[in-house]
Amino acid sequence: MSVLSQRPANAIVGQEMPHEAANLHVTGAALYTDDLVGRTAGTLHAYPVRAEVAHGMVTKLDVTPAYDVPGVVRVLTGDDVPGVNDAGVKHDEPLFPTEVMFYGHAVAWVLAEDLEAARKGAAAVVLEVDPLPALITVTEAIEAESFQGARPTLERGDLDAGFEQADHVFEGVFEFAGQEHFYLETHCSFALVDENGQVFVQCSTQHPTETQDIVSHVLGVHAHEVTVQCLRMGGGFGGKEMQPHGFAAIAAIGAKLTGRPVRLRLNRNQDITMSGKRHGFHASWKVGFTAEGKIVALDATLTADGGWSLDLSEPVLARALCHVDNAYWVPNIKVAGRIAKSNKTSQTAFRGFGGPQGMLVMEDILGRVAPKLGIPAHELRRKNFYTAGQTTPYGQEVRHPERIASCWNQVWRDGQLDRRMAEVEDFNAAHPYRKRGLAITPVKFGISFNFVSFNQAGALVHIYKDGSVLINHGGAEMGQGLHTKMLQVAATTLGVPLDRVRLAPTRTDKVPNTSATAASSGADLNGGAVKDACEQILARLEKVKADATEELGWDDLVRKAYLDRVQLWAAGYYRTEGLSWDASIVQGNPFKYFAFGAAATEVEVDGFTGAYATRRVDIVHDVGDSLSPLIDIGQIEGGFVQGAGWLTLEDLRWDTSDRPSRGRLATQAASTYKLPSFSEMPAQFNVQLLQDAHEDGAVYGSKAVGEPPLMLAFSVREALRQAAAAFGPEGTSVDLAGPATPEAVFWAVEAARANAG
Repeated sequence: MSVLSQRPANAIVGQEMPHEAANLHVTGAALYTDDLVGRTAGTLHAYPVRAEVAHGMVTKLDVTPAYDVPGVVRVLTGDDVPGVNDAGVKHDEPLFPTEVMFYGHAVAWVLAEDLEAARKGAAAVVLEVDPLPALITVTEAIEAESFQGARPTLERGDLDAGFEQADHVFEGVFEFAGQEHFYLETHCSFALVDENGQVFVQCSTQHPTETQDIVSHVLGVHAHEVTVQCLRMGGGFGGKEMQPHGFAAIAAIGAKLTGRPVRLRLNRNQDITMSGKRHGFHASWKVGFTAEGKIVALDATLTADGGWSLDLSEPVLARALCHVDNAYWVPNIKVAGRIAKSNKTSQTAFRGFGGPQGMLVMEDILGRVAPKLGIPAHELRRKNFYTAGQTTPYGQEVRHPERIASCWNQVWRDGQLDRRMAEVEDFNAAHPYRKRGLAITPVKFGISFNFVSFNQAGALVHIYKDGSVLINHGGAEMGQGLHTKMLQVAATTLGVPLDRVRLAPTRTDKVPNTSATAASSGADLNGGAVKDACEQILARLEKVKADATEELGWDDLVRKAYLDRVQLWAAGYYRTEGLSWDASIVQGNPFKYFAFGAAATEVEVDGFTGAYATRRVDIVHDVGDSLSPLIDIGQIEGGFVQGAGWLTLEDLRWDTSDRPSRGRLATQAASTYKLPSFSEMPAQFNVQLLQDAHEDGAVYGSKAVGEPPLMLAFSVREALRQAAAAFGPEGTSVDLAGPATPEAVFWAVEAARANAG
């Protein structure tokens, strides 16, 4: 067992405890970026000037009328950028564009004494745009051959030979939508300049260092002149990994030019219509099976709808390719990837980061073809699981593949699936207008950034003379419990009570060059760095203890160390070892390990409307040796529900007409965009952590938990497919739209009934 993963006796990690800020959250005392504005006098408020066309060239931008509005102080345009007029790491996202690329694209920003004055000032700006043809759907972009970025191909084996071995070959097309993040806290940045010219930016960002980088290059200054702090986020889900940077830069420019603090907070409508979503995908595929139901060949093309700029589309696509196999061995495979360029918001990271899209393609294939093969869907899935010694299509060994079956078997046993499947059959036979479905699906998800350099982290740990401890790390807290876990790691490593440890906000002048809090790696990376810093201090204290003439408690030991002039602080560092990745050939070992899980979901569908109820969910998920079980179970429950929302409820709709409103997002609020609510929660929701699942080489034997549970929700979609198929004769194969809304389920039911006719 590696030193990193060894746990001492009576460890604080592994104990159930609430989120470290739970009391602050429920009482409303927790501070977020926008709460700091009221504590700062003289703050200006920013409001965007937006184009109401999906694509076009700006032919006139007259800001003079805005200055006639009382309270307007400054209007920011491209002429005000002191450095680089670009907010993207790919240099394809003009901060102040002259070519409008999506409906609602901001071309200028008004700064005023209050938000209402800024809004009126923005409305007074004269903006004229010469419209150009706009591509709105991914199929329009494909037909126009409008693509951007790299076009990688994942290959293994001999595809032709694989199809020759196949007894059954199927082909299909599957297009499915993206997802709005709908975090509670919208994008927000608050910038000010101190007496030394230091630009200080409070920002709701998952990647403070990258926000610092973008702000510094927009301002034309060095990174050490910009400090970014993230106090906490009211949710992120990937939507605040790349997209906050431009908003922070706007606030910083305003603060530099006016000498006053600037607050930029998007309202809900602006946030939904201006920020990116989960990538929708288009997939075409051809798959071969043996008579026994073993997959022998897969040929597919995955097209991600990237929107108007690249953002993170290339790594999202790469992860989709790396997860198209999910938990299944595919000996002969070729999957081509490409990124469509369309006139929509620039799509971005979202929990799972392309993994869910790749995995969904495979699960949709298996759900479609199982009836055609005459094999129950759960048997078809089970017989294609990875086994020991097998590698992924990109060449990485699947370690501990037996845990896929362990999760599956425990769900099957504890969920009493044998009995309940028989009960579902009896119910369906007795009810012509209501049908039930019960499906079980697995998850295999790789953990690490597939950009190797991001797999590093830093931490700063201080021990004060009274024995109290302060820790800083590079990860950002967005409600996922990262700070809670870091407190537990520090207390465990130092061997002190949890109440002796406090955590400071994440900021770039304390821990530099940090990676995004993303890819489910926040606890792995930052936990390793915190542990390293604590161990450096412990090693020094051990020498002090050895020189002591009597046994010393913690406080006395620390005091003696100070008096002996022993350093009581340390900068910790961690890098994930054993990773390699060649994006040009889509081969390597991009992941530290795989997280596994299985879920079974039972649903009931109304044949008249397609409305459904989720009756029961059973989950077993592999988190290794949990750092904080209560936090992990909460993440599993939340991830599952968010995944179910994407797959069955949340329906992004853009205007695809030829009217001037073409490209406008129609689902702009909770009134038109359906989020999961209490009415969609399962009546029974059983979540268990896989036992005896120690992960050697990870911090205290734990595994990541943020993203993998989202894909457990495939079981909801597959249960709906089975319920819809039950309205037709035995062997009915059902195609489901993505998302499988009640309307989509109704049409699937109608198709099944037509099959019966």
